[in-house]
Amino acid sequence: MIEVEHLTKQFGTKRAVDHLTFTVKKGEVLGFLGPNGAGKSTTMRMITGFIPPTSGDAKVCGISIIDKPREAKTKIGYLPESAPLYNDMTVIGFLKFCAAIRGLKGVAKDDAVERAIDTCFLGTVAKQSIDTLSKGYRHRTCLAQALLHDPKVLILDEPTDGLDPNQKFEVRQLIKRLGQTKAILFSTHILEEVEAAFLEAFGERDGFRERFLITVVELDDAQARGQREVLRPDGAHGFERTDGGAGHHGPWGSGLTG
Repeated sequence: MIEVEHLTKQFGTKRAVDHLTFTVKKGEVLGFLGPNGAGKSTTMRMITGFIPPTSGDAKVCGISIIDKPREAKTKIGYLPESAPLYNDMTVIGFLKFCAAIRGLKGVAKDDAVERAIDTCFLGTVAKQSIDTLSKGYRHRTCLAQALLHDPKVLILDEPTDGLDPNQKFEVRQLIKRLGQTKAILFSTHILEEVEAAFLEAFGERDGFRERFLITVVELDDAQARGQREVLRPDGAHGFERTDGGAGHHGPWGSGLTG
């Protein structure tokens, strides 16, 4: 569903993303974990076609975001970090506006809006002006617009940033639920967010339960390192490098150091 191959972004003399390669399949949730400035948002903006990569490519459902950007974008639902909204619109008005931009019309548009409102639990505020909403409901509204066209791929940049504990829990549960049928890539700089979102995110495969984690660390060379965490039935687990480097095994937090 998402195939990233040697994705690189250079801003002047600074290399923000360095030959990053990973895949996310249907039914998988992949978390970007790293400090602010590590390249998480830059990577997402390249995958969604907002900025071009310096080199490398990203494919969504087999479609290159470089060669066929318009076609690739139809497969993506994107929640930007800042969750941009039109404050003078109502929730339902904003979603109808976004659905129309996506090319939905008539009954299909109305059904899509209703489905997104139900999925994101926005029914009680659907007719409210966006400028009256709490931050949690604003986040849900922006997430709802990403779901309108029922995309196969969801890219969520800091989806729980600034939310209170109850709101974070609701977003995590939603990510888990959506992750059963979609490929999801989300970012955070908080370890607990990744751990909570990944819990029970995958089923067992050949006696193993796998979780995929890309740890983006802010190194001197801005290198992005890929790792896979494997959980065995007996509870033992550790990290394995997926970029050809030496394996790094240990408890959940041990793969976060340079």
